[in-house]
Amino acid sequence: MRRYIIVLLILMVWISSCNTGSGGAYHRIQGFTQGTTYRIIYQHPTEDDLQGRIDSLLRSFDRSLSSYDTTSIISAVNKNKPDVLTDSMFRTVFRESARVYQVSGGAFDITLGPLIDAWGFGPGQRQEVDSSMVDSLLQYVGMEKVQLKGQRVVKSHPAVKLNVNAIAQGYSVDVASAFLEELGCKNYMVEIGGEIRTRGVNDKGNFWRIGVDRPEYGNMVPGEQLQVIISMHNRSLATSGNYRKFYEKDGVKITHSIDPLTGYPKESSLLSVTILCDECMTADAYATTCMVMGLEKAKLFVESTKGVDAYFIYGDEFGGYQVWFTKGMKKYIELP
Repeated sequence: MRRYIIVLLILMVWISSCNTGSGGAYHRIQGFTQGTTYRIIYQHPTEDDLQGRIDSLLRSFDRSLSSYDTTSIISAVNKNKPDVLTDSMFRTVFRESARVYQVSGGAFDITLGPLIDAWGFGPGQRQEVDSSMVDSLLQYVGMEKVQLKGQRVVKSHPAVKLNVNAIAQGYSVDVASAFLEELGCKNYMVEIGGEIRTRGVNDKGNFWRIGVDRPEYGNMVPGEQLQVIISMHNRSLATSGNYRKFYEKDGVKITHSIDPLTGYPKESSLLSVTILCDECMTADAYATTCMVMGLEKAKLFVESTKGVDAYFIYGDEFGGYQVWFTKGMKKYIELP
């Protein structure tokens, strides 16, 4: 939805018909979804063209969880249409969102919809936000104000509005990856809008190499200025940052990381968060969580969360860049 923060580094000339052992040829497909692009590389002995099936799968995903699709399930929920039944994709994202809300102490919250729209980062019209508006909208924020009852969403007030953009794109990577695994793919890379999941190795027999951009304002072209390369397999990666998704008002940068506790964009020295874990949905949510928490709280959060590694880029008092990463992340890091 939002970033283009990570770019895939394919350090080779791509030959779609190349064959690497008994697993068959590696194939590459790409396209558009969720207002961004996707790229998939996979190895399979017989499935040489999955474009149509992947596109169909991603369209189904949008019909469930895209707030930009006016006919989607989440749009119907937000419009309070009667008798809306959710599907399994919606319920999976909702339950994981509720879990992350709890473990993050409310730093991650999909009920931020009204404030995201008001600040101009959702499908709604950007408004002239002031303290009275923030106070008014905050009364509709909080996961305790919404719940699943069977296949239905029950809200405490009609003004409660969901926005799952900080987790859904990662989940779309998991959905596409699960589809490939059902076909028997043991080696693949799925990237949607910068969120990535990998399994096995690339066609050279090496781990997949993922580049993380240097978080400089004005660095709008993925891959031009890399901070680090992450060499990974059998894991998922998501990055969140504020250096591309912002606008200026009265000389002040308004970023898309909205703090659910205050209702305002988060001001922090933390510029970019890269999370590595098993599920891309979780990596996506945790990356946003850390951006909202700020540097010191985010460090404590990832160090106390099992199965998670992190790479942070933050600004120092002299205007330079500093990095911090978990001990487990060190083995994945390469210099660009």
